[in-house]
Amino acid sequence: MKKLLSLLALGLALSFGTAAQAQDYASTCAAQSAEKKLAGAAKTSFEKKCVADAQSNANAMCEKSAADKKLAGAAKNSHVKKCMADQQAAPAKK
Repeated sequence: MKKLLSLLALGLALSFGTAAQAQDYASTCAAQSAEKKLAGAAKTSFEKKCVADAQSNANAMCEKSAADKKLAGAAKNSHVKKCMADQQAAPAKK
């Protein structure tokens, strides 16, 4: 039960962070679709896939980083959360 509550709390915390990240990824993907001169359904489809891929890649990279450092439990959760926040901040700095 305690583990379930921890996972639920982590899910809620990550969902608030991912909303801001999704918006950042969406703006980057919108710029890419404009460069490709996409419109209509092609643009919508491209941007949806682009955002999903960006989020998946960022999360996988952070999870791999935590595994490489052999982190578990709260340390892993904290590392992944910070890593995702850093990923969000990195495009804004460029």
